[in-house]
Amino acid sequence: VQLQASGGGLVQAGGSLRLSCAASGRTFTGFLMGWFRQAPGKEREFVAAISWSGGSRYYADSVKGRFTISRDNAKNMLYLQMNSLKPEDTAVYYCKAVRGAMSSWGQGTLVTVSS
Repeated sequence: VQLQASGGGLVQAGGSLRLSCAASGRTFTGFLMGWFRQAPGKEREFVAAISWSGGSRYYADSVKGRFTISRDNAKNMLYLQMNSLKPEDTAVYYCKAVRGAMSSWGQGTLVTVSS
């Protein structure tokens, strides 16, 4: 599956952004989907994940209560609603699809939060 992330940009602290990730190439069904981020000079870290049915969602402690992951399987889309953004949320955000031994990364989208 090929992934295309979008929606990044520059926002002031306290603001909101919604990231999108479009999947193509094969069915979306059965894939666990997630968002990761990588800040300058740091390792890539987990942000959030959602089961293929949407019934289970997982969040990093640093974003819990501020970010919401969702998906629309009919449209092959993954989303990340980010509220109450902080400067420390500044990073390149990547979407990822996993099913069994298969995994795919999307290209990143840059989120910059100014103080």
